[in-house]
Amino acid sequence: MTRPDTDHLLVDAEIDLRPTPAGVAARRALLAHPVVLLVGVVLASLNMRAALASMSPLVSEVSAHFGLSSTASSLVTSVPVLFLGLGGLIAPGLARRFGTELVLFCALVLLGIGILVRVLPSAGALYGGGLLAGTAIALLNVLMPGLIKRDFPDRAASMTSVYTGAMITGATLAAATSVPLEKAFGGSWQASLATWSLLAGVAALAWLPQVIIARGRTGRESRAVAAPGSGSSVWRNALAWQVTGFMALQSLWTYVLIAWLPTILTDHGMSRSTAGAVFAFNTLVQLAGAFGVPLLAGRMSSQRLLVVLVTGLVGAGYAGLLAAPAAYAWLWAALLGVGQGGGIGLALALIVLRAGDAHTAARLSGMSQTVGYLVAAAGPFAAGALYQATGNWTAPLVVMLGVCLTALLVGLAAARRRTI
Repeated sequence: MTRPDTDHLLVDAEIDLRPTPAGVAARRALLAHPVVLLVGVVLASLNMRAALASMSPLVSEVSAHFGLSSTASSLVTSVPVLFLGLGGLIAPGLARRFGTELVLFCALVLLGIGILVRVLPSAGALYGGGLLAGTAIALLNVLMPGLIKRDFPDRAASMTSVYTGAMITGATLAAATSVPLEKAFGGSWQASLATWSLLAGVAALAWLPQVIIARGRTGRESRAVAAPGSGSSVWRNALAWQVTGFMALQSLWTYVLIAWLPTILTDHGMSRSTAGAVFAFNTLVQLAGAFGVPLLAGRMSSQRLLVVLVTGLVGAGYAGLLAAPAAYAWLWAALLGVGQGGGIGLALALIVLRAGDAHTAARLSGMSQTVGYLVAAAGPFAAGALYQATGNWTAPLVVMLGVCLTALLVGLAAARRRTI
C-alpha cells in the first residue's frame, strides 16, 4: 500500500492544523504498518449498518410486543436514520475540538450503549436507543471519508471499496442472523439485538492505538495553516449540492427497503423466516456493487455510466416488487441489492473524487450525509404512513420509482469530471 504524501499526512482531515513534531513521528510510524489503520477502518465500517439491519427482520415482533401501529413501527427505523442526519451536524465540530480518531472511538462506545438501551423494557427506550445509535453511526459515516482521503490519498477509491464492503458485510451478518439468534436465545428479540453491542466494543478497542497516537497531532503545539479551498463553503457550491442530492436519494431508496422489505414480502404470503432470508440475500449481494462500483469510479473520468447502471437496477427491482413481489422475490432482491450497494459505493466515491483535498472531502461528507440522511429518514415513515392510509404497498412503491428517476437526473450532473 502506497504511503501518503507528507503534506496530506500532516494536515488534519477535519481542521486546518499541523501536528506536533512528536505527532509527525508517531503518524509516520503508524503508516509504516498500515494494517493497524486498515483493521480499525474495517471494524468500524462493520458497525455502520449492523445495528439498523438487525432490527428489520424483527420489527413485526418488536411492534407486537409494544402494541405499535404501522406508522409508529416505521419510527423504530426512521428515528435512527433521522439522527444519522442530525448527528452529521455535530461531527465536524467534535472532530475539530477532539480529533477524528477520538471521536470515532467515542462513537463506537456510544453505539454499543445505544444498542443496549434499545432493548430495555419500554417503548421510550426503544426510540431513545435508536437515537443514540443513529447519532453514533452518523459520526462514523461523516468522518470516515475525510480520514481515508487523508491517510490513503493515492488509494482513496480502493479504500472506499474496502469500507463500503465492510459496512455491507456487517449489515448482511445482522440481517441473516437476527431471527436465528432470536430462536437461539429462546425467542428473545432483545437478546438478539443486544448481541451487536459486542461488535461495537471490539471495534472501539481496535481504535485505541490510533487515539493514543492522535494526541500528538492535536496538542498545544499545533498551529493553524491555510488549507486548499478552506476559504469557500461547500454549502454554496452547485456541485456539492448535486453530490448531496445523489447521496440523499440513494439513501432514501435503501432505508425504505431496510425498514419494509421483509414486511412487503410477508404481506404477500411469504413466511417470516423466508422473508428474512430474502432480506439477508438482498444485503449480501450489495457487496458486489459496493466493492466493484467505487473501483470502477476511480478509473473513470466521468461516472455517468455508473449512475445509469445503479439507478436502473434499483428501479427494475422496485418495479418487480410492484408487479410480482413474492413470486420472483429472489430476483428482485438481487437487482435491488447490486443497485443499492453500487449506489452507496458511488455516492461515497463521488465525495472523495469530487473533493480536491482531505479538508473538502470532510466538509462535503458532512454536508452530503447530514442532508442525505435527514431526507432518508422521511422514507420509512412516509412509506409506512402511505401503507396505513391505502392498505397496500402500491403507492409507496410507485413513489420509490419516482425517487429512482430523480436520482438518475441528479446523479448524471454529479458524475461529471469536476472538483470542488
